[in-house]
Amino acid sequence: MTIWKIIKNGILDENPTFRLLLGMCPTLAVTTSASNAVGMGLAATFVLIMSNVIIALIKDVIPSKVRIPAYIIVIATFVTIVQFVMAGFLPALNKSLGIFIPLIVVNCIIMGRAEAYASKHNVLLAFFDGLGMGIGFTLALILIGGIREILGSNKLFGYLVFPHSFKPLLFFILSPGGFFTMGVLLAFFNWLSMRKKEA
Repeated sequence: MTIWKIIKNGILDENPTFRLLLGMCPTLAVTTSASNAVGMGLAATFVLIMSNVIIALIKDVIPSKVRIPAYIIVIATFVTIVQFVMAGFLPALNKSLGIFIPLIVVNCIIMGRAEAYASKHNVLLAFFDGLGMGIGFTLALILIGGIREILGSNKLFGYLVFPHSFKPLLFFILSPGGFFTMGVLLAFFNWLSMRKKEA
């Protein structure tokens, strides 16, 4: 598999959010705004790439009985780094994302890629798999967060989108709005997939 195909796989074919339906808890919780979505996506991408690389490097020396605990330690190390950097340089974003940054440790996207891909491939392929999955996850978060922020507060990244006469629908930045937005997008992407198969 070429590097481009590995990256494309994470963005389109096996998008963690819209294809594999992984990481739904942070996806629905942090996408009340596009800036939150970017922050969470970049944090998860960094952890995905770095944990994939380290696990691919040490996979042959980890005893099979302690494989999962070892993966968790590797992932937790990079999550801690992300949390310290965010707390030091982006305190507002860190506060906004709250508990969902430490919970990256048990995010099934990261654990799944460690087990399904990084532990079976070389460092280079593991790196690009993490990159592709991270980009796919980040783009999905930005799409959901952008829609919710525009419709729920008439802003995108803090900037006004529609004229002041537009009445924002508070529903979209509340929990039910997250489920509704996710449902509509899933239906749309499933429809596109069915059209592609029929063509």
